[in-house]
Amino acid sequence: MAARGTGCAAVSTNTGPLAGIKVVDLSVMISGPLAAMMLADQGADVIKVESPGIGDMMRFLGSQKGGITGIFALHNRGKRSIGLNLKSDKGREILRDLLKDADVVIQNFRPGALEKLGFGYDDVRKFNDRVVYVSISGFGPDGPRSGQRVYDNVIQAASGLASVQTDKATGRPQVFRTLVCDKVTSYTVTQAVTAALFARERGRGGQHIEISMLDSAIAFMWPDSAMDAALLDDDVARTPTIGENYAALELKDGFVTVSAVSQPEFEGYCAALGNPGLATDPRFADAAARSANTAELRVEIKKLTDAITVEQFLANAVTFDVPASGINTLQNVHEEPQVLHNGSFVVREHPKAGSIREARNAPHFRGTPTTMPAPAPDRGEHSDEIVASLGLDAAALRAEGVIF
Repeated sequence: MAARGTGCAAVSTNTGPLAGIKVVDLSVMISGPLAAMMLADQGADVIKVESPGIGDMMRFLGSQKGGITGIFALHNRGKRSIGLNLKSDKGREILRDLLKDADVVIQNFRPGALEKLGFGYDDVRKFNDRVVYVSISGFGPDGPRSGQRVYDNVIQAASGLASVQTDKATGRPQVFRTLVCDKVTSYTVTQAVTAALFARERGRGGQHIEISMLDSAIAFMWPDSAMDAALLDDDVARTPTIGENYAALELKDGFVTVSAVSQPEFEGYCAALGNPGLATDPRFADAAARSANTAELRVEIKKLTDAITVEQFLANAVTFDVPASGINTLQNVHEEPQVLHNGSFVVREHPKAGSIREARNAPHFRGTPTTMPAPAPDRGEHSDEIVASLGLDAAALRAEGVIF
């Protein structure tokens, strides 16, 4: 091969807190790509390495336009893509060059897969001992289920999360209709990466971080869902968990959610429903009385909810300081006044997918402000510029099938 440079210079123009950090994203699907995208949102230069063939399945799953799916676009903005054939010696040499000065590597191959290619953590640290190397797995790097294939719903079941959603009426466990385990793993990865980078800056070197979706889901669920189950002694005074009481409240013309935990909130709730006197009824005058007369309270509340509209109730809830909200949809949440005020969404044109509504990076960094990074790339969109920055002949490598 031709002489190579020392590495691929970061090109992100984002001035966020991770500006100057180079991330090599070897992951696919959701858990790794979303984590890498959040790092890009905060200023990192992220290079997504994609394989020949299908590569990242998210490029082909779900609604699409111009060859770009919605789910891929929403998990991969701000990245540069290189199509790289890792079955070739030259392809592996290029990856090694990319990794030599990488600050972060993220991969979610099955345990042992990258080690076979010579790019496990122990391999990479031999030529880059400052790297923060993240290995994401479904169940863990070893153990009785480590080699099993997983998707989000499998982890929802294995972690106990699906049982938390059990329908009381039918006893049927329910899964979230959003990829909660994948995404909470992504957030766990992002937090762990920034902690490891901080430790490195304090002189403690690079390190290997192993994160499983199973552990991430359990750690996410446990603090509130296990508020009863975590107390193991026989003499515990047990109560339902907070989430067990969560349900949409049906009104005359729609649904809302409301929480009336404290006594003032319950009094405000009754007033918002149009009957402030209900809060002074001896059967419901305090928490103990309401607990003893739950069935009767439900009957009285039902009379009121059947007679009031969503608009009326929400206006009253503001007046009486009751925590409540109407239920927005994916089609109208961008019209929510607070969402508009926050600037939670950005609508912009993707070169191929057309107009896309994206949720922007949630943190507001006042000292190191972030900018909206470039849209999700085509596969191999930046292959030529990346290998050129390594001092290599892109045309020759493309002709040989090393890059695409």
